[in-house]
Amino acid sequence: MSRLTITVSDEIHQALKETAARTGRTIGNIIEEGLRLRGIQPMSSARKLVKQARINAHLSEQEATKIALDETEQSRQQ
Repeated sequence: MSRLTITVSDEIHQALKETAARTGRTIGNIIEEGLRLRGIQPMSSARKLVKQARINAHLSEQEATKIALDETEQSRQQ
């Protein structure tokens, strides 16, 4: 597992510590979950998703890729 140093406001840091204590999770787990919810995923996950969508929907690779990219962009804008 990689380490990452980030800078956050004191208020966010305090909120992270409180949430970690309340939920019994680490700050790292909370941040990682937030990133995943925003659509930050390894490229291999995206490739698997596109492949499965293409198979299920009987789409060409290009059609499935376009749909996946459009959906990712929409979810990040929310």
